[in-house]
Order: sequence, then C-alpha cells, then structure tokens
Amino acid sequence: MRDLLIGQVLSFDDDPFLEGPSAARIEAEGAVLIEDGRILAVGPAASLRAAHPEARRHDYGKALISPGFVDAHAHYPQTGIIAGWGKRLIDWLNTYTFPEESRFGDPEHARRAAETCLDLMLAHGTTSVCSFCTIHPESVDAFFTAAQARGMRVMAGKTCMDRNAPDSLRDSAQSAYDQSKALLERWHGVDRLGYVITPRFAPTSTPDQLAALGALWAEHPEVAMQTHLSEQKEEIRWVAELFPEARDYLDVYERFGLLGARGLYGHAIHLEPRERDRLRDVGAALVHCPTSNAFIGSGLFDMVGLKAEGQRIGLATDIGGGSSFSMLRTMAAAYEIAQLRGEALHPAQLWWLATAGSAGALGLGDRIGRIAPGYEADLTVVDLASTQAIAQRAARAGDLWEALFPTIMMGDDRAILATWVNGKPIHRA
Repeated sequence: MRDLLIGQVLSFDDDPFLEGPSAARIEAEGAVLIEDGRILAVGPAASLRAAHPEARRHDYGKALISPGFVDAHAHYPQTGIIAGWGKRLIDWLNTYTFPEESRFGDPEHARRAAETCLDLMLAHGTTSVCSFCTIHPESVDAFFTAAQARGMRVMAGKTCMDRNAPDSLRDSAQSAYDQSKALLERWHGVDRLGYVITPRFAPTSTPDQLAALGALWAEHPEVAMQTHLSEQKEEIRWVAELFPEARDYLDVYERFGLLGARGLYGHAIHLEPRERDRLRDVGAALVHCPTSNAFIGSGLFDMVGLKAEGQRIGLATDIGGGSSFSMLRTMAAAYEIAQLRGEALHPAQLWWLATAGSAGALGLGDRIGRIAPGYEADLTVVDLASTQAIAQRAARAGDLWEALFPTIMMGDDRAILATWVNGKPIHRA
C-alpha cells in the first residue's frame, strides 16, 4: 500500500554551504509518495493526489516534512548519565562514563539502555544514529537488536580500550581485534545495520591495539571507523606525552592505519593546519558535537572555516556528554557556537548538517538524509508552531526560513508530529 504525506516538503539539491540557501527547496503545498520503505515521488500535493488516488493520505497541513534527522556521533550507553554536573572530559569519563559503561556486560541492562536511547531519539525525530557501544559484545548485540526491531538504519561498534581505563573496561589488542571482527561478521549489512570499528580515542589504546584495529580496517575497508580527535587541549597534551614520536594527534591514527575516507573523527576542534590538510586530502569526515563541546567546555568548532576548506562535516548530539537528544537543540547550539566565532549559519545550512550532511559524513548520503525518489523513506514531520512562544514568532515571519528558525532555536520533541522509519510511522506526537 502506498502512503502520501502532505505538507510543506523540504528537499536539498546540493550543499547550502557551497551553493547558498537556494540549494534547499521547500514545496509549500507538497507531498511525498512512499511504498515499501522507499520514496517513489516528490512534488506538488495536487498533482500527486490526482496521480495516486489509491494512496493512503496523511495530511500534515502546514507542518514541515523533512528528511529524518541523522545523528553522526553518540554514546548510547551514556543515556542514563546524560547531564552530569561539573566535569571536563577526563573527569567526565572517570566520574560518570566508566562506572556506567562497566554495567553493559549485563545483556538486560544493555537492552533497556538501547531501547530507551532509540525511543528517545525517535521521539525527537532522529531516524538514524552512529553510536559507540562499550567493550562488551553484549552492548553491540543489544543496540543492533533494538534498532533492527524498529527498522532503523544505524551504525555502531564495540568500543576498544586496553589502557587508562578501569580493569572492568579493558580488553586487549587481540580481544579487540577478535571480538570486533566477530561482531562485524555477525551484524554488518544485516537489514539496515552497519558495523563501525571503534577505538575510543588514542589515550585509551596501546600502540598494539591501535595497530590491530588498523589491520582489521585494512581487511574490511567497506566499514567505517569512528574515534575522537582533538576535543580538549589537555587531551591533546596527554596524547603528545603518550605518543612522543607522533607529529600531532592525527598522526597517531595515521601511523596505525586509522586514517581514511571512511573515518569519522568526533569533535576535531583544536586541529593543526597539517591535520586539517590531511583530513581533507583523504576525504575523512569530521563530526561537530556542539552541545557536548559547550557542556564539557571543549571549545568552538570552526564550522565555516572547515567547510570553506572542503571538509566533510556531520552533526551530532554526542549523548551523554551532549546534553540533549534533540537535533533541533543541536542545530541551535551549532548556530550559537558559530555566532561566538562571528559567523551566522543560515537555517538551510543547519538543517543540511542534521540531515544530508550527517548522512554524507557516515557514507550513507546515497540512501538517507534527503527527500528524493529512490531514497529510503525516513522522514520527520515538524510542527512549526509547536509552542506559544514559537508560534507567535513564526507568525511574524517574512518567509519560510524565518518561520523555521524559531523551531531550530526553541524547538524540542513537542515539535515532532511524526517520525517515519523505513516507510512506517513509528512515532506520533
């Protein structure tokens, strides 16, 4: 059975950072026709209604029909400790993260956390996420099982650490390789699931472990690799002490085969010019985590400068260091951080980052992140007047971008009227 979603339809022809706001198109009286998990057609509502009278109609009025949000970097095991008070990165890990992650060898605990995290994301309009798990294979199984039950396209991997972590959270170079390989072979490419090789970051892996994971990536170049890079200045100094032979932080990863086009490097705030050049040259992806960067006090990501250089960039909540499951709040934080650098991001650029930009960063830009024929039918329906404060501001807007911007800055899960995953309405307000 075909479904016809009617409303204001937002689609992208190109990256608005490159082509300006005109790269995004909004069909004020538009519709999206979907069947069997795919988008069949996009266009004026009147035309699609006439051409497909048999389709079930879902009339969302003046609400915005958008690609589903894509969260390019999260830690689902940190769901329960989101918004922990008063710590910077290393203290955050030791105080909140490591004690919580030690619990994920329990399959039941991992199941509950995975289901809670994904349900919260769906309620906020997020249809795809790339997540770190813990060192426990059970944590990966739980996450993929929960995503599979919801029909979601997700990516995830076993987080690997063999030093500078509690004994309960250390594996070894060999077990990291063996368990990651087994999980990759079990889950990668099943339904809408993708495995990601996952060293947490350089300080928690020995050279032997980094080399083992680099070797695994060389054996399986079809999968992605995710880690953290240059989040805080004290972290960078620590890396320099641990790897004195490396030219810089990125060079540590490159020396062990962990730099490549399918690499995902979270944060990437304090990059040296050489690191920026290498990341661009290999086509790696950077992932901006603005609520986390502000909450933990990491710094101001150079969005405009990095995009001007030709970097591939996605957007992410980074829960639980990030303080919100909402990609609307994440867009708002990205705007605020850019403002602190003297740069005003256009609403079209922010929305691109949360949809097509993140999908492209994850290597999924040919499948999700846009509303176009042939794409997977992951959609988010957004009420542009979800609260009194937003409604009164939107009513004064001179164009649709001005009407959309208050929802970016003040919206939350109340703005999400419906979330469609793989062609099915999986969440309704």
